[in-house]
Parts: sequence; C-alpha cells; structure tokens
Amino acid sequence: MTTLYAQPYDITATGFYFETAEEFAARAAKAVNDFGQPVEEFEIQFIDGEAIDAALAEAIGLSQANFSAYLDCRGRWEDWEKNRIIIAVEECGHDFDPDCDPDLLGVEIYSCESLRDLAEQFVDDGVFGDIPEPLQHYIDFDAIARDLAMDYAEATIAGERLVYRCA
Repeated sequence: MTTLYAQPYDITATGFYFETAEEFAARAAKAVNDFGQPVEEFEIQFIDGEAIDAALAEAIGLSQANFSAYLDCRGRWEDWEKNRIIIAVEECGHDFDPDCDPDLLGVEIYSCESLRDLAEQFVDDGVFGDIPEPLQHYIDFDAIARDLAMDYAEATIAGERLVYRCA
C-alpha cells in the first residue's frame, strides 16, 4: 500500500497521512488552521510504498490535482507499464494521462544494463542479419553501442537499469 501525506500550504495547519482518495477527502474536509478556517490547498508528498510507485509519483509531479488519478493508476498498471509512463513523461515529453494505454506511447524499453548489452542482444537476435560464427568474434559491440546512442538512451528506474527509445 502507498502512503501519502497532505502538507497544508497554510503554516498554521497540521497535515495528515492517507492512502485513498476517499480518506483524503474526509480528512481534508475536517482540516482547519489554528484560527478555525478551512484548509483548501495541500502539497501531496509520497511517504511510503514501492520504489516504482515513488518514481511514478515523481515523474508525474504528484499534486493535489492528480493524486487521485495517481492512486488509481498505481493500483491498475503493472510495473512494466509504470516504467513506460515514467520514461514517456520524464524523457519523451508526454503529459501524464491516466486514461492512456502505455503500449501506445511509442516508447521501446529493453531490460539491459547498457547500450553495449543492447548491441549484443540485437546481434544475438539477428537484428543485423545472420552473422557467421567465425565472424562473430570480430564484431565491435562498442561501435554498435555508439551508433545505438543516436536513438537510444539509458535510465535507472527504481534500481532497474533500462535502455529505451522514444518514437
């Protein structure tokens, strides 16, 4: 479960922890400052949860305006979909849309430690055609990795190294 904190912008008011949009609504309705006036604006902070969920919160700019959609997506999306959204928003210039299909964002992701690893994977997968066994020892994977760097980049999300490309 993900725990968030609603920090009032009013410095004379006290914030609260919450885990659901309903819990936030109930507690926010009761929040008042030291003068008895209602508190309307909160900074929403990620406090506890999975590392991938923290990365998603940071990528979308978690706020009072989008925390409900964030909580919904956090529970609905698989980790690979969250990775795709994080890269799409942080690196590819997409806006956060909780109703989007992460598969349709045009982001290719490979679980590789580096571009060199991706180059080796592409050669193994036959992306560059069939390479006879005797010639495979002469392939310059570093050169291929430098070429791949024109279209691909590396990222670390929640401790996992990824190579991606924005379409």
